[in-house]
Amino acid sequence: MEKTEDAFRTISEAASELDVPQHVLRFWETRFTQIRPLKRGGGRRYYRPADMTLLRSIRSLLYNDGYTIKGVQRLLKERGVRAVAESAPAPESNGDLAPLPASFHDSGEDNPEPPTSFTSQTHHLQALRAALADLNSARRGLLAAREH
Repeated sequence: MEKTEDAFRTISEAASELDVPQHVLRFWETRFTQIRPLKRGGGRRYYRPADMTLLRSIRSLLYNDGYTIKGVQRLLKERGVRAVAESAPAPESNGDLAPLPASFHDSGEDNPEPPTSFTSQTHHLQALRAALADLNSARRGLLAAREH
């Protein structure tokens, strides 16, 4: 049974919806003080709709846009939670993209901001998505050829 958008989510439901492991959500809580799920008896976490919106945005910035944790922290500090959360992708679009490798997200450099403007980032992201679709198509073709 699907929950409505305004329902609270357990950590397992949130992790499933965001397509990340539960330990990643716990880790993000240690890095982003803005993530504060309700905690009930035994430490059970319940994520409010606003928490889910912020988590979607953080996930998108980290996995899709190439920001590092420090970069997202800086965005949250400079622009505020509301501005960052409002940039969150729609819930149904989260599972469409495979996460980028961890090495892409965190170069360890002191300048975590991507060097391009938002418009340019969007253009690059669209080009990367198109390239990924082409690669997936080629992979499917190679797999099909192997089977014959």
